[in-house]
Amino acid sequence: MKIKQISIFLENKKGRLWKALNTLKNASINIRALYLADTSEFGILRLIVPEPEKAKKILEENDFAVKTNEVIAVELEDKPGGLASILKILKDSQINLEYIYAFVHEKKDKAILFLKADDIDKTIRALQDGGATILTPEEVYEL
Repeated sequence: MKIKQISIFLENKKGRLWKALNTLKNASINIRALYLADTSEFGILRLIVPEPEKAKKILEENDFAVKTNEVIAVELEDKPGGLASILKILKDSQINLEYIYAFVHEKKDKAILFLKADDIDKTIRALQDGGATILTPEEVYEL
């Protein structure tokens, strides 16, 4: 139920994002979700890809600093209050989130929320107890 995510540290320079994504394209690695956070000096590109270890290796071979970690993918209703219902479960369980990102997928009226929390296992238990639908890596990659 944990999804491997890769994080790529990018200098805030023209063409650097393109180079990272083009490197993955040339390796035939498909991107299922992404999130980019930046400061004036650097950015962190977070990606969900079907082959995270292969992606990490290829990016490192092309001089990118890459790290892997685990996130949780939650399916939620794509309607007003869908996200709030998941956040309420986490609030009631006193779960601290580091970051989240989401996208709408092919299933009608559904979205996928990726979240990183300080305690992944506690977060999974809280979401399950709250009735949330947690997706497996295979379910995410097949979307």
